[in-house]
Amino acid sequence: MTVDVYLEPEEFDEKLRADAYRGLTSTPKYLSPTWLYDARGSKLFEEITRLPEYYPTRTEFGLLRQYAGEIADSARPEMLVELGSGSSEKTRVLLDALEPYIHTYVPQDVSEPALRTAVAQLSVEYPRLSVHGVVGDFTESLERLPSGGRRMVAFLGGTIGNLVPEERAAFLSGLASILDRDEWLLLGAGLVVDPEVLIPAYDDAAGVTAEFDRNVLRVLNNRLGADFDPDRFAHRAVWDPDNEWIEMRLEATETMTVSVPGLDLEVSLEKGEQIRTEISAKFRLDGLGAELDQAGFVVHREWIDRDGRFVVLGAARR
Repeated sequence: MTVDVYLEPEEFDEKLRADAYRGLTSTPKYLSPTWLYDARGSKLFEEITRLPEYYPTRTEFGLLRQYAGEIADSARPEMLVELGSGSSEKTRVLLDALEPYIHTYVPQDVSEPALRTAVAQLSVEYPRLSVHGVVGDFTESLERLPSGGRRMVAFLGGTIGNLVPEERAAFLSGLASILDRDEWLLLGAGLVVDPEVLIPAYDDAAGVTAEFDRNVLRVLNNRLGADFDPDRFAHRAVWDPDNEWIEMRLEATETMTVSVPGLDLEVSLEKGEQIRTEISAKFRLDGLGAELDQAGFVVHREWIDRDGRFVVLGAARR
């Protein structure tokens, strides 16, 4: 059991300050979805995944349960690397199927406490596996991922959709550059569906997603001394048909000025002004395949649910 730390708490704080300053001084304003996920935000997201409207998590989990054996026999990796592993709950389905092949599991996450907990639990559950955790930002620490046998990198949960096209291109090319030929990427991505299905997944009737969205303001209050009043912001989920992504936004319900001492910044907001907190791009198979091809991957397998809402695909480094 090993944990490598490439993102110290002070570096994490500096990244928050840089991201928040850039986003809050931009027009229009935005915040990175990274900062939705403190301990409270992570619990709220776990609650979201159990909501009837939120289909992505259970759909992907269903695909993994159904096809884990095929995935294992197709890739036959010796090492599984998971980016943004969190609790590694879904990965247990893969680990069970991959047991004949792999000797090492490498979970990567930005949260050191969560990662250490997951590493300790998995080391007990899978005593024959070497579990090697990596604390870091997946967009910045790819070259530090362990090697030592044919790897399969899992990037699940539709997280690829949180990146704008330029960020996706840089990430996928960077990932291809650190993989050897025939090493695999296992990618989970949401597909374009009817907005009447999609929008409720990001704006549920119980208001859990709204509370999750407003949590980013509480993170800024706790970490940067800001005085945002989350109750003065309304949650909005908007489908952008041109970019084919959904945006989560926080809309000011009145004109206000917010102090952010940690940034030495005063933020003015007009009534109705919005702060974008997340994008979640949805894909078409040909477009996603083209992005992977451009980055240096060849798509070998696609596993899609019967409603055509989600895909798990396997692509090898060309």
